[in-house]
Amino acid sequence: MDDQLAELAAAHGVAVGYQNGDREQVAVDPEVIIAVLAQLGVAAATPSEVRDSLHRVPRGAATPTVVRQGRRVDIGRGEVVLEDGGTIAVDGALPADLPLGWHRLRVGHTETPLAVAPAALPPVPRTWGWMTQLYALHTPGSWGIGDFADLRAFVDAAARDDAGAVLVSPVAATTPVHPVQRSPYSPSSRRFLNALHLSVTDTPAFHAADDDTRRRVLDLAPGRLDLIDHDDVWLAKSAALRLLAPPMNLDALDPALADFATFCALAERHGADWRTWPAALRHPAAPEVVAARRELADRVAFHAWVQQQCAAQLADVHRAAAGMAVGIVHDLTVGVDPGGADAWSLRDVLASAVTVGAPPDAFSPRGQDWRLPPFRPDRLAVHGYTPFRDMIRAVLAHGDGIRVDHVAGLWRLWWIPPGEPPDRGTYVHYDAEAMVGVLALEAHRAGAVVIGEDLGTVPEDVTETLRERGMLSCAVAWFQRDAEGRSLPPKLWPETAAASVSTHDLPTASGFLAGEHVRVRADLGLLTDPAEEARRASTERTAIIELLVREGLVEPDAPAPDVVAALHALLARTPCAVVFAAPTDLVGELRQPNLPGTQDEYPNWRIPLPVTVAELFAHPAVRRAVATLSQGRSTTGSGG
Repeated sequence: MDDQLAELAAAHGVAVGYQNGDREQVAVDPEVIIAVLAQLGVAAATPSEVRDSLHRVPRGAATPTVVRQGRRVDIGRGEVVLEDGGTIAVDGALPADLPLGWHRLRVGHTETPLAVAPAALPPVPRTWGWMTQLYALHTPGSWGIGDFADLRAFVDAAARDDAGAVLVSPVAATTPVHPVQRSPYSPSSRRFLNALHLSVTDTPAFHAADDDTRRRVLDLAPGRLDLIDHDDVWLAKSAALRLLAPPMNLDALDPALADFATFCALAERHGADWRTWPAALRHPAAPEVVAARRELADRVAFHAWVQQQCAAQLADVHRAAAGMAVGIVHDLTVGVDPGGADAWSLRDVLASAVTVGAPPDAFSPRGQDWRLPPFRPDRLAVHGYTPFRDMIRAVLAHGDGIRVDHVAGLWRLWWIPPGEPPDRGTYVHYDAEAMVGVLALEAHRAGAVVIGEDLGTVPEDVTETLRERGMLSCAVAWFQRDAEGRSLPPKLWPETAAASVSTHDLPTASGFLAGEHVRVRADLGLLTDPAEEARRASTERTAIIELLVREGLVEPDAPAPDVVAALHALLARTPCAVVFAAPTDLVGELRQPNLPGTQDEYPNWRIPLPVTVAELFAHPAVRRAVATLSQGRSTTGSGG
């Protein structure tokens, strides 16, 4: 690695090497570094370009845009313009008692954003709850996919059992055109809601409609299939909603909602990926887009109305959780569809040609490409982190908590340059103090808890920072081991964590015990050494069962349902702040919701629960788990 190229990369937060999951140092190909720098607008293809780019690197410490309340930050002479309009003179360090909020800092003739974040969030109430995939829920009135009415029924039932939290899979918006994106973790927008989850028959417009209209709407309802058909669902729901949508005055719309609705209308005409649209329509502020909004006013109004109905139904869900210790926890995805609404409206702060993923590891030997464009760290700083703030606000608008998927992405993300496979990428670093500070400030204002998904290979300071800032990390039964690889007894699990048996990207309890995760990946050719992986899985399975036996929770030769029950008893014994049960674990589902590294080869995000919501909460395994998890855990509070 050329020293000057390494210096330039470091100046822009681009890693020239990294430590893999086996704690081995891996050097990054210089060509990859050059390609990533190019996506940051930094020329480095030749030695002369590297020298010229080095000369343009700003020298000296930059004025911070996000600070912790009470931390000493010297800025010289200036003043802080508070968000309420007041001003505070500064001569040297920022005042330790500067109020929390989004302010402006004036130093000389320069004015920059200044967010003051709490040092830590309040302790999370000790409780238990559910983690559920919304699309998988169904009741007799469902239209082929879990909707907000189904979620309301789920929350109502959970509340009757005195559950303290419900963690929901992402409800972020997909682009409402065919083919519909199936993955909730590849949304079109993280600021708006997925219209597929709207309950058509729970809208005020349906209730107010005449008999003939209601009959026509009900005639469109799709039947339930073994696998969810997202396109079939949207075909039916969009036709039904068109029968119900009222006229709307576009002038009264929030600008962000107007942009999103305009994107949806343009996508119906020009396709789901804005990068293939006529060039004049590729920026929301373009005059041609303003003209198109007027031309497509009916469709823009339709999509805006659908979003309003989604927000109203999700607000009902939120109110149903008002008595829970925590309440509704929403899931923040790592990124967005590169051709979707946020990538269109936020293109100035995204590296649109880059995708993020993960380097090779034991579970995905070829690495992972999540096909999501990342925020540019330099652009976030220029904009005072407001794009990140607005996204968090949108997620917390109807919730009491936020789970940040791949929370290490607030520190660094694995950038894959255009045209490269997942293993030819490198890490790009972010200002973690700023990112975590914005998250803490918005959670504080919403009275929300924060859970950071810190599984897999993460920087060592991630989990410690979460603990220090009053945020929870994640503890998954399969991964709780000591330095020698032995399963940890429950008393040694971390207190500041949200614990579960598994996650959506990992085997279900029954799938793990049956080795289904190995069989499926081997059949699909995803394993370099299937026999070795089978041996590894057998060792892990033996270790977890031996732990359950040592804890007196199960007999050595117990059947799978008893082992699953014992796993939930294990969770109940941990000191973790929150423990989550998953319906898929308790009803014996072998298939995991998502198999990383696959697309159409596996039914990712398409597997419904085999029982209705009512049948789920009456299921013997669920009743047993509820009784186990309720013991010794406080579930009183004022969530919602």
